[in-house]
Amino acid sequence: MGEIFVTRSSMPPLEEYIDEIRELWESHWLTNMGAKHKELEKQLRQYLEVEGVSLFSNGHMALEMVIQAMGLSGEVITTPFTFASTTHAIVRNGLTPVFCDINPENFTMDVSKMEALITEKTSAIVPVHVYGQVCQVEEIEEIAKHHDLKVIYDAAHAFGVTYKNRGIGSFGDASMFSFHATKVYNSIEGGCVCFQDQELGLDLYRLKNFGIRNEEVVDSVGANAKMNEFQAAMGICNLRHVEEEIEKRKRIVSCYRECLKDTRGIRFMKEQENVKSNYAYFPILIEGSEFGISRDCVYDLLKEKGIYTRKYFYPLTNSFACYKDQYDVKETPVALDVSKKVLTLPLYADLALEDVYRICDNIKALGGK
Repeated sequence: MGEIFVTRSSMPPLEEYIDEIRELWESHWLTNMGAKHKELEKQLRQYLEVEGVSLFSNGHMALEMVIQAMGLSGEVITTPFTFASTTHAIVRNGLTPVFCDINPENFTMDVSKMEALITEKTSAIVPVHVYGQVCQVEEIEEIAKHHDLKVIYDAAHAFGVTYKNRGIGSFGDASMFSFHATKVYNSIEGGCVCFQDQELGLDLYRLKNFGIRNEEVVDSVGANAKMNEFQAAMGICNLRHVEEEIEKRKRIVSCYRECLKDTRGIRFMKEQENVKSNYAYFPILIEGSEFGISRDCVYDLLKEKGIYTRKYFYPLTNSFACYKDQYDVKETPVALDVSKKVLTLPLYADLALEDVYRICDNIKALGGK
């Protein structure tokens, strides 16, 4: 039996991508916001149901640039249960992350613990839609309005998700999506910021394009974070297939749930009400005392059998070596506990159900039945 990797990139039929990029050989316009770039922005505004979209070379630069565009200062409340990018984007803007613990149900920020962290130095909240699970957006909006704070969602995991029939990117002052090759939807690399304020959109344009306003005016200091035309072409192709991809993922997740539902010592998240999921990840929590062996042992033993899972997210960002002695992980105990138990199982649109059964059989054979 072959190896099963934790993820595999979704790609359109080769002929479709070739047809999409064919005109690039005619125009020789490969970057600098060409026709493909403009077309993808237009299509994403419609699909994501948002006012504005600004495309970037990757999701991290999108997040870093939107934080900079907001002109924030001081402290930013965020979560340690996330990918490195979230915390690094805050720190690289000269801001101080203040870590809020997570709730044990869906691993997003615990809003009941948020207000106690707000000080006169707080300028924004950066919540994360973890695994595509939606944050408590109404409560966060209420807190932000009361304290006059900006809200920037890290929606890297949440492409295609809706809450109460509303595109998830329309919440907050801005939302960042990642189009990395491993995501539900990809443009090889890439990402975007969704926004309502057109002035913010102009600032994002200048920041990703050297601060250039027009051919003769450079009125701000910018970077180079533009999405190129080949990325945009891949994004256009994959957008045609994304709903089909999500449906395939849904079948796989349903299979996992059915196979593992009665396994002692394994817990997984409940489906959220009023949320149309994108089935981006399938994390399980392994309670070692009940299951019989620890998460780390399960990870190692599955790897020996050619099944590659991921300790995602572990370690917490507030325990990274680059932030040594700056934070105390004990101040976010739920996140710390979850990080030691969570394991994301292989999940991608083309994963065969027979492989899902193989994965589940191997997991059950390791511990509780």
